[in-house]
Parts: sequence; C-alpha cells; structure tokens
Amino acid sequence: MKIEPDAAGMSEARLERITGHFNDHFVEPGKIAGCQITVVRGSHVAYHRSLGLMDRERQIPMGPDTIFRLYSMTKPIASVALMHLYERGMFQLLDPVHRYIPEWRTLQVGEVQDDGTVHVVKPHRPMNVRDVLMHMTGLPGAIFPGHPIDAAFEEARAAQAKGMTLEGVAALLAQHPLKFHPGTHWNYGLSTDIVGRLVEILSGQSFDDYLRQEIFEPLGMGDTGFFVPAESVDRFAACYQYRPANTPSLMDNAETSGYLRPRSYLSGSGGLVSTSHDYVAFCQMLANGGQLDGRRVLGRKTLELMTRNHLPGGKTLTDLAIGGFGEAGFDGVGFGLGFAVGLGPAATAMAGSPGDFYWGGAASTAFWIDPVEDLFAVFMTQLFPSIAYPFRAQLRALVYQSIDD
Repeated sequence: MKIEPDAAGMSEARLERITGHFNDHFVEPGKIAGCQITVVRGSHVAYHRSLGLMDRERQIPMGPDTIFRLYSMTKPIASVALMHLYERGMFQLLDPVHRYIPEWRTLQVGEVQDDGTVHVVKPHRPMNVRDVLMHMTGLPGAIFPGHPIDAAFEEARAAQAKGMTLEGVAALLAQHPLKFHPGTHWNYGLSTDIVGRLVEILSGQSFDDYLRQEIFEPLGMGDTGFFVPAESVDRFAACYQYRPANTPSLMDNAETSGYLRPRSYLSGSGGLVSTSHDYVAFCQMLANGGQLDGRRVLGRKTLELMTRNHLPGGKTLTDLAIGGFGEAGFDGVGFGLGFAVGLGPAATAMAGSPGDFYWGGAASTAFWIDPVEDLFAVFMTQLFPSIAYPFRAQLRALVYQSIDD
C-alpha cells in the first residue's frame, strides 16, 4: 500500500498524531490488543498503520492482511447488494415487503398493555422495502432485553436456532407482531437480515453467492465472506470483551471461533469477516460514486439516493430512535438506505462535512466517507462492545486536523 500524504493534501507530521494517540492511549495501556487505521483522500492513501497485536494470547502482531469480524459493518454491504437489484428494476422502495414475502401480508402491530400483555392491531400501512433498509420495520429482535415482543420472538428463535436460515427467520417473524407501526420509529435489530433475504428472493441466488459475484469479485475483496477458510486461520484476529479498569478478556478465540466453519445463517446484519484492504476497496468504490478501477458496482445517482437523510420530515435519530443504541451518534444524525448521514459539524458536534455517511461494528470497527473532502477512513480493531471507548469521534478529530489544503 503506497502511502502518499502530500498527494492527498494532508500533513504527514500531523497524521502521525493518530499513531501517537492510539498507541499511547489504547495499545500501550492494554485497552485494546491492537488496531489498523487507513485514511484515504483523493484516492491517495494518506495514512496506514498497523498497531499492536491481532492476538494477545499468541503474541501475533497486527498484520497487513489481518482478518476482522465486521459485525454491523456488514450492513452497508448488504444494503448496496439490495440496491444493486433496485438498479435492475427488480423492486421499488415503496413496494410492500409482503409482495416478496407473502406470509408477511397479515403482520400485525403489538401494543404492550400496562399488565405486560400484548394487544394486536392492524398496521397503519404495510411495511415497505425502504423501511427495511432504514431499520424502521418494527420487527422484533432487540439487542437489549426488556420488551415482551422481543422476548417472545427470541425465545422462539432460540428453540429453532440450529440450522436457521434467512428464509427460516423470515417465516418465524411472520408469527410475531411488530413492535411499532412501520415507518414511525427507528429501531436497531433484524431489519438488515431481511435485506439479505430480499436479495435472495429477488436474485434467485443465495445471499453469499450474490455478494461474491456482484460485489466482492468486482472489487477484489478476496478475504471477505461469512467464514474464515482453513488456509486463512493464521490471519484471523482474536476478539476481546471490554472490562472496566481491567485488561480486556478474550471473547472469541481465533483458533476455535464459530467463524472458522461455514454457517447456514448468512446474516446481513452482522455476519461478514473482512480485511482493511477489502473494506478500503469497498469504501473507495463508494467515494468514487459507485465504481472502482473501471468496474461499476452501483450507479452514482443510486448512491446519492442511499446517502440522503430519509427520516420522515428531515428528522434525526434523536427524534425517532427507540432502544437507545445504534452504531452512530444520534444528535444531528439522519439515516439513509443503509448508512447514517451526518447533517453537519454543528449538528453532530464532531468534525466532518454535511452529508458524510458512515457506520460501524459491534467490535469497535468503523468507517466514514466525506464526499465534500473526497476523504474516507477505515478503523479496524476487535473490542466488544463498540461503546467502550470514543474511538470514532477521536479519530475524526485527528484525521480532519491533518488536512493541509
């Protein structure tokens, strides 16, 4: 990877503040085992560093081809795949989802009563495909416990977990009410798994095959997939769990991880593994308006459609989110078709530009793309949960202060 800070219009000396900050505050104190950071501007790599270890127990350094669990950084890839089919005229955003998943035609909305019982009513309108891309479906399946509709669904899902598929989870969801009327709230959960299921239904291919054929192979993302093949296990990072005031504990051993074998459940919400190299290629395609090295994955106008704030009335996640969690801040943040959308530095209280778009993953991975500055950054580490430290906001400040022109 050729590093060209001057060609990128960025200060090499000021970019080195990134190295010092993450080494001094996170790697050396043992708060994370290691990380990998890439900053690209104007298609020139301005900064790329591998810091610390990819596996603390085995003392393996972070390498240029280390494989990471993406978790929710799978979601933008899944969303691009579905919009790839939009470009082929396979659906419209306002199509009701039950047109493609017929058993959802009779979905009801559950209203939780004071005594904890659930009363079902007809939805104000059918769930549409845009709702699915935006986490505005009302589908059960929460990250945090406490809602009776979520609890009932998760209990039923656990009973059928072995061999579950996207088709199977869609069938199971048909038996459970929605938590709210579609399009009225934003709730992080299973919606992007249904993005994956819609890709399967509309394309006639399995989700993994479609991703490989239409996104990974054209972009040269050879290390991205739903499992780590045997020949690549030595490049797979360990994943750690944050512990307050203590060294993180090993959460997923790279040598025994469930990611080492193919799985039946191809989660669009969080199932992929990848490398910095591969995710940089994906981001460069997005930064280029949908193409990379002469290979077009998505049309420029489709990408513009995806990266506008689609929240009703121009509202923000602060206005519409329930459940209190997503892989982005809520203040001054809108949501598009698979991406959070920043409404400007004053609104978000972070360095950036109006219209930058981004997301992250549960193990603290993150990326953002700034079309105004023709800049993007990819941050890879493996620390769960992503709210343990403010990596993302800190990296933003460090990157933007490095711009020279």
